Amino acid sequence: MNSKFTLVFLVAAGALITGLAGGYWYATTEPDDANFTSAESERQPLFYRNPMNPEVTSPVPAKGPMGMDYVPVYADADEGGPAGTVSIDPVTVQNIGVRTAVAQVRTIAREINTFGRIDYDERRITRLHPKTQGWVEALRIGTTGEAIADDEILLSIYSPQLVSSQQEYLLALKSLETLSDSPFEDVRRGASDLVDTSLERLRLLDVPEHQIAALKESGEVSRVLHIHSPAEGIVVNVGVRDGQFVTPQTELYMIADLSSVWVFVDIFEEELPWVSVGDEAEMRVTAVPGTTLRGKLTYIYPYAESKTRTIKARLEFDNSDFLLKPDMFADVTIYASPREDVVVVPSEAIVRSGLQEQVFVVREPGKFEPRKVEIGLSGEGFTEIRSGVSSGEKVVVSAQFLIDSESKLRESAAKMMEPKND
Repeated sequence: MNSKFTLVFLVAAGALITGLAGGYWYATTEPDDANFTSAESERQPLFYRNPMNPEVTSPVPAKGPMGMDYVPVYADADEGGPAGTVSIDPVTVQNIGVRTAVAQVRTIAREINTFGRIDYDERRITRLHPKTQGWVEALRIGTTGEAIADDEILLSIYSPQLVSSQQEYLLALKSLETLSDSPFEDVRRGASDLVDTSLERLRLLDVPEHQIAALKESGEVSRVLHIHSPAEGIVVNVGVRDGQFVTPQTELYMIADLSSVWVFVDIFEEELPWVSVGDEAEMRVTAVPGTTLRGKLTYIYPYAESKTRTIKARLEFDNSDFLLKPDMFADVTIYASPREDVVVVPSEAIVRSGLQEQVFVVREPGKFEPRKVEIGLSGEGFTEIRSGVSSGEKVVVSAQFLIDSESKLRESAAKMMEPKND
């Protein structure tokens, strides 16, 4: 019995020593594991938030109804930045489609999109009237829309006044020929002045030079005289027909030069301060698909339309290829008030919340800081930043509404945790 008792005692003592040794090994190694576990737990998300509805949370990873992963929320997400700063892990950044762009310095202009109507250039319209009364003998250009050249014969007219003026010119020439050898200088001068006067009368009545030369050479009065086109262009209106009696009040032709056209647009009152004479403009018409025409704003009318409360402006476009027709409609873009060397960001980067605009600036990968900005002009897809963002900083241009929701929740939570002064 004593031997058995001794053996049992020794086994029990050995087990105790082994247990103590094991406890000592565990005690010396456990703190490292505990520290690792503690450090790991510090970066464990507090909870997960639905990216489409920040009010919906989950204690474990989950997916929303649309298949989007919930966004993890960490305890130290707001550290190292102003209130509202959001930290998102790279995987989530990729999943929610965050894109960024760099603020840059460039020239932009405000785009004013409006509707235009093409019209004649009033400075290139000619209305042709006879200088005397008579009858149309031969109408050479009798249809509207015909293209005519400068100095082209339009019609022939019989006028008793033109006939008598030719006769006076011939008599003056004969008188000068007879009196050219007169010993009296006053007589010779008087005969010469009479020729000059009768010739000037023919020219004032629009008798063409070639008929004056033929009259002087042949010495025969022409019954009819030609009326020539005073300019190149398109016949817009024909006001006479063969055999018609005409007077100086009769409009024979209306001729328009379409090598340049005017385009009238309406500008709203709030847009008026931005536009000025000389601004560049672009125009697109349905009749010329795929073509963008460029012109300039040449005049702003000094009154507003009472019904539409808009101001009419006039633009000028080159039409040397005659593609544009009067009374066509067009889509017009005016690039008003160009600004040079300003800091701009893509317009989609601007988050408009109430009366304040803001952007999200990338402070470091996965960390986004809300920044209030003062904006200026917008044009060509960019918006001027007057203050709040510097050139070279990265801003978020997509998925801002998700980041903005998280930012506002964090900012509200931070304000609730601030101590209140009694």
